[in-house]
Amino acid sequence: MTQCSARTRRHFITTSFAGIATATLAGCAAGAGLKPLPPPASGPYRLGTGDKLRITVFGQKQLSADYTVGDSGTIDFPLLGPVPARGRSARDLGGNIASSLQRRGILRHPSVTVEVRKYRPFSILGEVNKPGQYRFEPGMTVLTAVSLAGGFTYRAVESDMGVIRVRGRQTHEYRAQADALIEPGDVIKVFERHF
Repeated sequence: MTQCSARTRRHFITTSFAGIATATLAGCAAGAGLKPLPPPASGPYRLGTGDKLRITVFGQKQLSADYTVGDSGTIDFPLLGPVPARGRSARDLGGNIASSLQRRGILRHPSVTVEVRKYRPFSILGEVNKPGQYRFEPGMTVLTAVSLAGGFTYRAVESDMGVIRVRGRQTHEYRAQADALIEPGDVIKVFERHF
C-alpha cells in the first residue's frame, strides 16, 4: 500500500511538472505553432463589410453619394436595391452598377466611379494599453497598429504577434513580426509573456 502510494505520488509530481513546463514553454513561444503572415494580396483592393465608398454617377447628382458595405456584403443603391460589393474591386463594382443601370433602362450610357473613402477598421487586443478598433490606413504595419493602441504593456511579447484574417469565407490565424503589413479587417493579438 505504501509503495503504491509513493509510486502514485511520484507519477503525480512528474506529470504535474511536465504540464507546468509545457504551459510555460507554450507561453514563451507564443504564436510559434502558427504559419507566418503572408504578404498582402496582389492586385486591386477587395471590398468588405464596413468599407465606406463614394460612388459617383456622372451627371446624376441624385445617385452620387456615400455608401457603406453592409453586413450582408451589399450596398443599397437607389433604383437598383442591394448590389453585391464584398469581394469585388472598386472598379468591378462601378462596372456592375453601370451595366445594371443600363440593362434596366434607367440610364443609356452611365459612367460610374467608385472610390474607397474609409477602409474597414482593424482590431487589436491582448497586451496593449488601449485595445479596441482603429481606423486603417494603407501601408500600416503591426507596430503602427500597436502604437495607435498606446504601445505594449510590460507583459507583452514584442517579437511575434498573432493576426487573424478572413480570406473569402474562411478565417485564418497567422504569426507576424512587428514590420509585417496588415490589411483592413485584421484582428491583431498581442500575446502575454509568461515569466
